[in-house]
Amino acid sequence: MPILVGQLARFGAVGVVGLIVDIALFNLLRLTVLSPELIAEGPVIAKVVSTSVAIAVNWIGSRYWSFRLERRRPAMRESLEFALVSVGGLLIAVGCLVVSRYVLGYTSLLADNMASNVIGLALGSAFRFVLYRTWVFDPRRPVPRPAAPEQETA
Repeated sequence: MPILVGQLARFGAVGVVGLIVDIALFNLLRLTVLSPELIAEGPVIAKVVSTSVAIAVNWIGSRYWSFRLERRRPAMRESLEFALVSVGGLLIAVGCLVVSRYVLGYTSLLADNMASNVIGLALGSAFRFVLYRTWVFDPRRPVPRPAAPEQETA
């Protein structure tokens, strides 16, 4: 249990940094080059961009701090698994924004932030933590071994 608590605390700290990056970049884009007055789908595009940048920040923090003791796979494989799970979290946040804007009709800056940066990120974070812990950084998963070079027979 202490390992889980420590892991959750580190994950939360990394998540706060990613959250700050995500919210700041989302609002910067949403209020400037991707405002709905300029591009109708601007807020959705802004969310995809801001979350993608936050994913990169979170990858570094998760690999080298939150789950540093659990990483066992080659970085490339682990990064692909991390990216796949992160895209799932991104889809959850963007989905919340799309429902809020296009189904419920809430289009204000506050509504966009509540949908994508509060509800979407909370649901996406829970989704990511579970899959990072049980799949991407699970220390019980076998470590892939490099293939042995083939022996030539005469």
